[in-house]
Amino acid sequence: MEHPIYRVVSFEKVGPYVLLVRFDDGHEQEIDFKPVLIGQLYGPLEDEKMFSQVEIDPEVHTLVWPNGVDFDPETLYNWPKYVEYMRWLAGQSDAERAQAI
Repeated sequence: MEHPIYRVVSFEKVGPYVLLVRFDDGHEQEIDFKPVLIGQLYGPLEDEKMFSQVEIDPEVHTLVWPNGVDFDPETLYNWPKYVEYMRWLAGQSDAERAQAI
């Protein structure tokens, strides 16, 4: 399935686990990541020191963390549409996640 390509150009922390993300088309999305910070994949980001190490990957133009977590820019762009699915996905085992994707 194809979808539009979005690029994250900047972000700022606006609250605990909340980032205001800006995209190359001028769109802004305020994202509260707290609901998905569970399980093996996203759980480590519940440590505020780890969460605060977020950066923009210069190659794929999305948010990345040192532990390898990243999000598709389209997911970030349309966060309200995906947050419940992302929460469910975060709670799954690696095998269940691979099967779901």
